Amino acid sequence: MTDPAGEVAVLARGLVRRFGPVSAVRGIDLAVRRGEIFGLVGPDGAGKTTIMRMLAGVLRPDAGEIHLEGVDVVADPERAKPLLSYMPQRFGLYEDLTVAENIFFYATLFAVPARVRRDRSQELLAAAGMLPFRRRLAGQLSGGMKQKLGLVCALIHTPRVLLLDEPTTGVDPVSRRDFWGILYGLREHGVTILLSTAYMDEAERCSRLALLHAGAIRHCDTPARLKQAMPGALLAVVTRDARRAHAAVEGAAGVLGLLLMGDRVNVRVDDAERRAPELRARLAGQGIADADITPIEPGIEDVFVALLGSGSPA
Repeated sequence: MTDPAGEVAVLARGLVRRFGPVSAVRGIDLAVRRGEIFGLVGPDGAGKTTIMRMLAGVLRPDAGEIHLEGVDVVADPERAKPLLSYMPQRFGLYEDLTVAENIFFYATLFAVPARVRRDRSQELLAAAGMLPFRRRLAGQLSGGMKQKLGLVCALIHTPRVLLLDEPTTGVDPVSRRDFWGILYGLREHGVTILLSTAYMDEAERCSRLALLHAGAIRHCDTPARLKQAMPGALLAVVTRDARRAHAAVEGAAGVLGLLLMGDRVNVRVDDAERRAPELRARLAGQGIADADITPIEPGIEDVFVALLGSGSPA
């Protein structure tokens, strides 16, 4: 994992972290390029937060090395801090301070000069659509606005690497869209973003994804290439009773996997052209005559289940 062109912003080799007898992270290798949005996807307990905390220098690995913009994070975490921002799942906003006061506090922590702070906060609040709320107490903000304020505070010192641990969990769809708009703008300015997410539509937006399971990276590539790597083909079975249809096709010949998706069942099969009429006949034989079966492109959730075989990500 050399970087002769100097294009890698975050480089990790052989990361290991244990908590007592439990190996939370097992031999992780990462190379995140400058200006990339790199996503970590995996179920609870896969090691996403532990990896984030090690990259941020707040948790020391038991083995391995981390270099962030050329700085050895393990050997010199203080030198790395000005280069990065880490936004954990529960960002530490002070709810009894206003929006502006929270920004001032974080700017002071990073010794941001007053003039730079004023210009930067104005710019970031405008991008987040929060200028009208600068005097509002943080405790009176909605969940989505709190997350956007957390991002503003994380960016006030102009970091080169941004680490986000499930930043939009529990946030409404409009605020999530606004949040991603800010991230795209940061990428255009060369900021490297590494995030974990529980939302598969967000995973689709990443430049590359690492699929994690049991503390190890099982697959790492662009969303498009991961979809191409999924074995088999995907059929969407749409019917009035998707749960009943799920039970009806389970165990049928050629079925490699099933995923219940609201009003439909995504059925992964070995041969779509051959299996579609067989499944239609099987469903009709069990009294489900209204099923519409069509080939579809897989989503990241389908890919995750197919490649890891461990249920859906969380």
